[in-house]
Amino acid sequence: MTRPLLFRLVSVVACAVGFYLPLAVVPMFAGSAGAESSAGWANAALLLATVATEMATPAIVSRFGYRRALVAGLALLGTPILLLLTPAGTALVVVLAVNVVRGAGFAICVVAGGALTAALIPTERRGEGLALVGLVGGVPALLALPLGTWAAPHWGYGAVFVVTALVPLAAVVTVPALPARDASSEASHGLGRGLRRAALVRPAAIFAASASAAGVVVTFLPLAVADEAGWVAPTALLLQPAAATLARWAAGRLGDRRGQTRLLVPGVSLSAIGMAAMAATGSGILVTIGAAVFGGGFGLLQNATLSLMYARVAEQDYGTVSAIWNGAYDLGMGAGSIGVGAVLSVSGFGVAFLLVAATILPALVLARSEGRPARRPAGHRTGHVAVAA
Repeated sequence: MTRPLLFRLVSVVACAVGFYLPLAVVPMFAGSAGAESSAGWANAALLLATVATEMATPAIVSRFGYRRALVAGLALLGTPILLLLTPAGTALVVVLAVNVVRGAGFAICVVAGGALTAALIPTERRGEGLALVGLVGGVPALLALPLGTWAAPHWGYGAVFVVTALVPLAAVVTVPALPARDASSEASHGLGRGLRRAALVRPAAIFAASASAAGVVVTFLPLAVADEAGWVAPTALLLQPAAATLARWAAGRLGDRRGQTRLLVPGVSLSAIGMAAMAATGSGILVTIGAAVFGGGFGLLQNATLSLMYARVAEQDYGTVSAIWNGAYDLGMGAGSIGVGAVLSVSGFGVAFLLVAATILPALVLARSEGRPARRPAGHRTGHVAVAA
């Protein structure tokens, strides 16, 4: 626990709060002023902008360095949401524009911050160190997502949006304490090479399948169970990240000892089963159990896929891995939001959730392929654990 790493943990927490606190609230805000399908576009805009910027962030870091990039990311993540408090804030075009800018800020935070975090941890203790960083980032996400959903109807959207703006801005003061490490000049050219490497694309594609369902959960679950007694959505949105956080920690320990590829099939299976259970939107018990099961599978895949990708590159390519993995994460979430938004025009939430569960199943083919002994990376006992931000 060095001083730079401690300061880096502050921005990890701030990034998690700035992203997750309004993640389910902004779709609620958009849905209150328009059709339910518009709510899906709110988070889709956030996540698609995130993906686009993640692809460009290695080049941004190469030009400006980690510290400047991280300051810009934190500012863009928080400040724009205050525009939703203006008279024009309820217009869908404003909601989408705000989320586009916030998505760009989040992308810079996770790609630049993730690569910097990995470099700050000694190689011989990287698995343990990244597990700790993942826990530090996972707990705020665990609490912020359901807290935002609960706080919006009780305290108002304004309170959620103001906190979202202030927390990332407050973390900016810790960035000068980080080392002035510059990215390799090869970083801006490494992304294209990385996308041509099947050993990196396969784990990213597996994770994207589960991430698409995660986007559906945070965007549409509060709307799907809106007629319940009021406890189902906050409880489910608490259990899902809680289970994911615990599963990530377990996956880090098990993967380091037995190989990360062994966790892929269980992760995909649990993701599909949990999503199918949440299709029973009329049963609060099944929805909450499904959220926990899905969270467990999602957490396993978070750690296992990122661990495989880090183990297959040299340190100078960590930024490329971070960009590809986070791109798969956010592209999957955005695709899920858009897809279900379109399906809702011809079906109910239950059918839409079952369709999402079905789309996860093809990832089992890739997961089984990665699990073959020949596919296991050499030296898997020193694989990494996922970084939250």
